Amino acid sequence: MTLSFFDQFMSPTYLGIPLIALALSLPWVLFPTPSSRWLNNRLLTLQGWFMNRFTQQLLLPLSPGGHKWAVLFTSLMLFLITLNMLGLLPYTFTPTTQLSLNMGLAVPLWLATVIIGMRNQPTIALGHLLPEGTPTLLIPVLIIIETISLFIRPLALGVRLTANLTAGHLLIQLIATAAFVLLPLMPTVAILTATLLFLLTLLEVAVAMIQAYVFVLLLSLYLQENV
Repeated sequence: MTLSFFDQFMSPTYLGIPLIALALSLPWVLFPTPSSRWLNNRLLTLQGWFMNRFTQQLLLPLSPGGHKWAVLFTSLMLFLITLNMLGLLPYTFTPTTQLSLNMGLAVPLWLATVIIGMRNQPTIALGHLLPEGTPTLLIPVLIIIETISLFIRPLALGVRLTANLTAGHLLIQLIATAAFVLLPLMPTVAILTATLLFLLTLLEVAVAMIQAYVFVLLLSLYLQENV
């Protein structure tokens, strides 16, 4: 049976049961739980330091009203990073390459920021649709454009994460296939291709972390406009 390059993005099933729920629950099993001891081990200390630094940088531009989202943003960041990193392992499935999952994360969180803005400060929230000093003739057009850009935000969040991870996985598979095919024919070229594959894998590790950070950072910026 000939496999397509896109078969790696199909949701795995067992006896007709989708296993994406198992893939989504796996990251929470890997994180160590805090203990009641006075002194933590190195892993817990490193995890705590990373979470503190990330939360500090993320909430720096936010007003105190937005600090209530600290736990949600930090948990989402760790969740996405873990899913993206586990997806780089061989014979694994990356749930964040599914647009439906990313949109399921982006739309409710974006909608929550919009609802908070409309409830707490409706005048300022609606004022974002019309920049100050706009000529009278351009007011209807700009309102339509700003409204469309507002509703495109969750789509951009989901598509950005999906496209970057999908493109990275496809490149890795293409270069790995090329290295495997060239090995008996041109060993020198195959070694160079394998070196390129190693460098690309390091790049994808960075992309996996950066895209998770960008996803949460953009959500925090949307929240900043509405608190």
